Amino acid sequence: MTKIDLSVNQEGREHAIKRARERNIIIPTFAQMRNPDLIPQKIKDELKDIGLWDIHPRNLFRITWKNEGRESGGDFSDVNYLELPSSLTGVDAKIVVLVGKWFPTGAHKVGAAFGCLAPRLVTGQFDPIHQKAVWPSTGNYCRGGAYDSALLACESIAILPEGMSKERFDWLKNVAGEVIATPGSESNVKEIFDKCWELRNSGEDLSIFNQFEEFGNYLWHYNVTGQAMVDALNKVMGPDDEYAGVCLTTGSAGTIAVGDYLKTLYPTSKVVASEALQCPTLLNNGFGAHRIEGIGDKHVPWIHNVKNTDMITAIDDNAVVRIARLFNEPEGIQYLLDKGVEPEMVEKLKLFGFSGIANMLTAIKFAKYYELTKNDVVLSVLTDSMELYGTRIEEYNDEMGKFTQCDAAEAYAADLMGESTDNMLELSYQDRKRVHHLKYYTWVEQQGKTYEEIMDQWYDKDYWTELAPQADEIDKLIEEFNKDVGLIQKYQ
Repeated sequence: MTKIDLSVNQEGREHAIKRARERNIIIPTFAQMRNPDLIPQKIKDELKDIGLWDIHPRNLFRITWKNEGRESGGDFSDVNYLELPSSLTGVDAKIVVLVGKWFPTGAHKVGAAFGCLAPRLVTGQFDPIHQKAVWPSTGNYCRGGAYDSALLACESIAILPEGMSKERFDWLKNVAGEVIATPGSESNVKEIFDKCWELRNSGEDLSIFNQFEEFGNYLWHYNVTGQAMVDALNKVMGPDDEYAGVCLTTGSAGTIAVGDYLKTLYPTSKVVASEALQCPTLLNNGFGAHRIEGIGDKHVPWIHNVKNTDMITAIDDNAVVRIARLFNEPEGIQYLLDKGVEPEMVEKLKLFGFSGIANMLTAIKFAKYYELTKNDVVLSVLTDSMELYGTRIEEYNDEMGKFTQCDAAEAYAADLMGESTDNMLELSYQDRKRVHHLKYYTWVEQQGKTYEEIMDQWYDKDYWTELAPQADEIDKLIEEFNKDVGLIQKYQ
């Protein structure tokens, strides 16, 4: 059963080709995003004069984990990752995190959005002349969608909660055609979905790219992020090392698709799904609000392969806030140096956004739970960086007062070195089934999925595995599209 519809609408495709020809657009393949060596040299030469965040169609080729870490004119490099030292994590296991800052927009969600938009564009299912692309999100995904839309000459509408960071809104005002702020904050996903239904019923010609149900999100991470993680493993693993598992806050559940990919190569590895303790939906059928920007809550995403998830854990948002201050306030930085964290590592702590800190804490809990050793490797992701949250640090100073050496000592001892194995659940078959059943309330009762579809996700053994080969099918459609546009020929 195909998950992504790749049937061609000829009229829409012709309109997309015309628009691409007029706007100098060439679309990269998934293969080129996995391996930038496949990108024509002439395109790489053009990128030398283009800033990483510039609204320029060639920046589509920078949707990869392998950009050189520069703001402008960078080439491609090895995969961007950090290996976190035990002086920072308090565990012997090697915790390796991919770095999302060096994507355009400063977050990897620009890739997930591409995985949703590109297939519909090259098949003509999305008509850039007559339609608008709607990007519902709790933050980075709608930024990525608006950016991709601008590069692909598509009109866009970004939807995100009003409580998200000021940096997100300020940037979106200059990129998206329209920005809609819905009530609430990170946990208010239903309000976003409600706004989508309102737009559907408005009569306007729209295409809604809901990251929580779009398998293009899953497929991009499975293929591109999954390979980047394998490349990082190949860099850090010695002959006696073993890959233990991947630990990720679920958000839209796109990134956690890498767990499915990695299990095809490392069958005994674990997949750990994490959420905020203040909103323990997976862990305890719970609800609430929290401050870990970058993850959505109070539902289970449609594209989360729960049957392949081995553990659930919850992270206290108070710990994330305190560590964000520890990593970014002068007293915190000095305290870390005094405790023996290497200066090179301290300098890189600004690469951690809030969800990245939560991912690190999840990996620490996982390492402690399974008593991992120096020969065990754990993977995770830094979705974005503190560049997108500078005003939050200012707000915390206003709310809590100046961050002192005592505050730094508390955060280091309690939240880093003292992270415990509380609020963790190793999933049995029935535990997985319970979590999967939570999809019913959002997706069948509210969003129009059927009972048969939700049962297929659980009982059809081919449901998830049949999706992976579609990346090659999409690449062929992209190559045919570029050929018909007629611009790629001069670069080959």
